[in-house]
Amino acid sequence: MPDPISWSVALPSFLAAFAFGYLLGSIPFGVILTRLAGAGDLRTIGSGNIGATNVLRTGRKGLAALTLLGDAGKGAVAVLVAAHWGPDLVVLAALGAFLGHLFPVWVGFRGGKGVATYLGILIAVTWPAALIFAAVWLAMAFLFRYSSLAALIASLATVVFLFAFSRTQWAELFTVLTVLSWAKHWQNIGRLLNGTESKIGQKT
Repeated sequence: MPDPISWSVALPSFLAAFAFGYLLGSIPFGVILTRLAGAGDLRTIGSGNIGATNVLRTGRKGLAALTLLGDAGKGAVAVLVAAHWGPDLVVLAALGAFLGHLFPVWVGFRGGKGVATYLGILIAVTWPAALIFAAVWLAMAFLFRYSSLAALIASLATVVFLFAFSRTQWAELFTVLTVLSWAKHWQNIGRLLNGTESKIGQKT
């Protein structure tokens, strides 16, 4: 029988892992990079989202790629650092990083949809599932040209894959992340249903 958790010992580590992930995830790379490049405040452009898809609407493909790398990288770094102290801290750091991107303290808690950060966490936790996510996203984006739809379907495919291959702890984590991501996409879902969602590369 496993020993009971000593919360007086474990709780500070749990809180530290979550806080580290959250603060790292809160870094708004899209806002920072577009300002440094003289492209204005990303929150007043297109959809107002701080992620790579909205950066792409500025016409600056290089900035969009850098934003994608930054947003994915912060999720991966949170996981890789926490991995030195065990899987429980990985889960908390990953959740913190994802919530940090969705609700970043540095820009008034108005964050992105979390797709790149989701992928970065996935790469660091279990790269085969990341390949599934990327393959499904690319296929859906190619077929329908909707970034949001591609992300929604890819996240569901990821959870199915993880459960199917008995990666239970990670499946549970990504179920939570997928629900959060779908909740942040609620406006996109509405636009997809009524046919007004912007397509990839389309300026708004």
